[in-house]
Amino acid sequence: MLAIAFWQWLVAAALFAVIAGAGFSFLRGVGRAVSRERFDPEDVKALDVFFVCGECGTEFQVTRLGEVQVPRHCGELMTVVRRPRPEPIGT
Repeated sequence: MLAIAFWQWLVAAALFAVIAGAGFSFLRGVGRAVSRERFDPEDVKALDVFFVCGECGTEFQVTRLGEVQVPRHCGELMTVVRRPRPEPIGT
């Protein structure tokens, strides 16, 4: 009976070591994650790009572009719309 209990403890200790090792390895990997590069904001006002809310119709014109992240309005993601610039009258 004593031999069976010894093997059970040995298997439990081995499983603990494997699971703990995998967990610590995962945490080390997350801790060393390379941060994303930072980009300087770029002036894009001439491109006439807008974020439009599909729920209420609110529009935001994009004038400077840094890290690309579509905003939310009314809880929904806004869609990106590019409109051609109207030609001046008399040209």
